[in-house]
Amino acid sequence: MFVHKIKSDGLSHLSYMIGSNGQAALIDPRRDVDAYMDLAREEDCRITHVFETHRNEDLVSGAPVISQLTGATVYHGPQPAQPIAYATTVREGDKFRIGKIELTVLETPGHTDDSVSYVLHDTDNPERAVGVFTGDALFIGDVGRTDFYPDREREVAGLLFDSLQKLKRIGPQAIIYPAHGAGSVCGAGMADREFSTIGHELANNQRFAMQDREAFIEAKISENHYLPPYFKEMERLNAEGGSATSRFPTPPPVPSDSRLFTSHEAQIVDIRSETDFAAAHVPGSYCIPQGMLAAFAGWFLNYQTDILLISDSAEQARQAAVTLSRIGFDRVIGHHAGTVSLATAGQSLESLPLVETRTVESRLADIGKGWTLLDVRSIDEFNAGHIEGATHAYVGHLPDALAEMSLGSRVTVMCGSGMRASIAASVIKRAGYPNVDVYYGSWAAWNKRESRPAGASRAA
Repeated sequence: MFVHKIKSDGLSHLSYMIGSNGQAALIDPRRDVDAYMDLAREEDCRITHVFETHRNEDLVSGAPVISQLTGATVYHGPQPAQPIAYATTVREGDKFRIGKIELTVLETPGHTDDSVSYVLHDTDNPERAVGVFTGDALFIGDVGRTDFYPDREREVAGLLFDSLQKLKRIGPQAIIYPAHGAGSVCGAGMADREFSTIGHELANNQRFAMQDREAFIEAKISENHYLPPYFKEMERLNAEGGSATSRFPTPPPVPSDSRLFTSHEAQIVDIRSETDFAAAHVPGSYCIPQGMLAAFAGWFLNYQTDILLISDSAEQARQAAVTLSRIGFDRVIGHHAGTVSLATAGQSLESLPLVETRTVESRLADIGKGWTLLDVRSIDEFNAGHIEGATHAYVGHLPDALAEMSLGSRVTVMCGSGMRASIAASVIKRAGYPNVDVYYGSWAAWNKRESRPAGASRAA
């Protein structure tokens, strides 16, 4: 008997292969399926089942692809709003055998209506469960978000509370196998580890340990989560069934003299570091460092337009193309390494000034007088502490928010450290604001000052 965990970096997505006696099953596979096929060969087993814990909102499912390649049957929880075209519906109490493994279905709605968990038993020792695949109902350190049904917020929060009570009854010994880890947009307070048990979570997971149903509901509906626009495309693909990714994901090189850099025919995404972008970048390009692509590309890019990457290397571009494909962006047509060759070819380049704390302090008297200090952190971060007089707009909301905001002729963007601010600054520059700079170090640097002058507040 074996359990393999497959992690998708950036998305913090966790999928699993379990197997015994030459059979294997997958739980929540991603769209690029080579890792699963390689594991099946290594374990000398045949993939016969694919189980989905829910319709994922943040990545394209690989279940229909695996089914086409192997003939495995896909199983999914009840989805009354839009049945899953490629899956067979499972219900509470359904059981499945994979060699000496037995999986039992628990319906655990709340995060989504179709959420189910799969309880794992070893048939040689069937008395107590070995573990449970909880999907996005229960994480390590947190529980699932419940804001996908805004017109039913109290109902679905209550459903999640009831689902968690079912999971508690599995027993403290059961190992938890969630569908996401720390950094995922599907929760807020996940612990930075990927191993736990029901018993450990009861002792250490505040939301999971709650006993009062009404208090739990109030806590859940008071949470603030953000809903990227690309989630809608994931919903569609994960109901209809997405296609496989390319087996050759490295985008071809684009020559320095290409008209793509000036024609606006492609979305140009600079995946280098924020400091490289600041030094020199193609006008009109987005700054989304590779490690932040999964979290932020879906806020700004559209699915109908080609994508051109500015990268450090072909390998970095390949990794970025894989990440983008996991959230449905397949139109990556090429990459260009660095900007030096663009400069020597006569292509136009711009820079993005980075400013430090002393500069921000010196400008505080100018707030509202032609200068805007724009804080693009989450609303929870902003409410926990910010510079007095700063304007708030979440980085992901900027494309819409800019149309309604009145920014000054000069804009300084800040976040927690400067990375999200660099993304935001590139969006603001694309919107036609020429005088934009980034407070590098941002809130972390602000709190390291030796003294706090008038006009600054930890919480305003």
